[in-house]
Amino acid sequence: MTNDTRNWKPATQLVHAGTLRSGFGEMSEAMFLTQGYLYETAQQAEARFKGEEPGFIYSRYANPTVDMFEKRMCALEGAEDARATASGMAAVAAAVLCGLKAGDHIVAARALFGSCRWIVETLAPKYGIEATLIDGREIANWEGAVKPNTRLFFLESPTNPTLEVVDIAAVASLANSIGARVVVDNVFATPLQQKPLQLGAHVVVYSATKHIDGQGRCLGGIVLSDKKWIDENLHDYFRHTGPSMSPFNAWVLLKGLETLPLRVGQQTASAGRVADFLAGHPKIARVIYPGRADHPQAVIVKKQMSGGSTLICLDVKGGKEAAFAFQNALEIVKISNNLGDAKSLITHPATTTHKNLTDEARAELGMGPGTLRLSLGLEDADDLLKDVEQALAKV
Repeated sequence: MTNDTRNWKPATQLVHAGTLRSGFGEMSEAMFLTQGYLYETAQQAEARFKGEEPGFIYSRYANPTVDMFEKRMCALEGAEDARATASGMAAVAAAVLCGLKAGDHIVAARALFGSCRWIVETLAPKYGIEATLIDGREIANWEGAVKPNTRLFFLESPTNPTLEVVDIAAVASLANSIGARVVVDNVFATPLQQKPLQLGAHVVVYSATKHIDGQGRCLGGIVLSDKKWIDENLHDYFRHTGPSMSPFNAWVLLKGLETLPLRVGQQTASAGRVADFLAGHPKIARVIYPGRADHPQAVIVKKQMSGGSTLICLDVKGGKEAAFAFQNALEIVKISNNLGDAKSLITHPATTTHKNLTDEARAELGMGPGTLRLSLGLEDADDLLKDVEQALAKV
């Protein structure tokens, strides 16, 4: 496209950025379901493989539909380049591992999604990469964990499931001072409510399965950064290990991006109303929501987030039995470990997404037997409030 998408507002970028039209002039993005590409001559094939001529070679490396999704996400995120992956975890694994080698050291906030923590705590050490998990809420803990071989800082903010917030700018400043890179999993904030690259982070990852699709249809992930880092680190890793995104999934995600601001806006508004209701309920021991003034890191939230997220963390009095009773009594809100969906979803992290952690590790994260993670959908907020209220009455 000839338009300078950098001057567009996010809602416009998410409808138009990166569009590549064929000779048919289609309005909806074309779906290129192909594995390989035709070369007019043997010389052209040679030039493409040498990188002397632009063009597609093989859909494991790049595909026109996937390329549109990557370019649209770059416009939204303010990134120079990106690689879309088959899932969010493929994006995390690629971003964390592609630039490291045996003998390097990772410092990661301990409040991570279970599979993310497994990559840092279990997989990386198998290849000789050291890892240190810390309480990421205090910059002093990041400073204290630094070693001469520290090459990477990894964090989620807000975190899964307890919605802790990490000061991204402070961590990035520390990383720059020692020559390390910061990778931020920005799923819970979405690219609309937090811009890690603008805060100094070097790499941003998303599970596009969540808000970007937003309707429970397909898997996807993406890694975004500057072009130099992607060329020197991610490109060969991606090309040879093959975590590529399906063109069909890329097309679905492009359609999801068109409505992302509308969905996230309504979900965030509903989350704020439900969080306020839960905070005043006698059967709820604790509510953590970044949009409330009583969030433990409210000052940092105000500094780096433009919205309160679509998720709520809550503790039901009475532990696991009460939490299960509450979930089972809900009628509109469905039990599922997904999030960011058009449908409101709730899960019990201790028995699902974080079941592999020890009791001690869960306690360190502030996750008790009564902890629940609630993802607000697109239902009417009044109906959601009534559903939550009637379910709590049965606990």
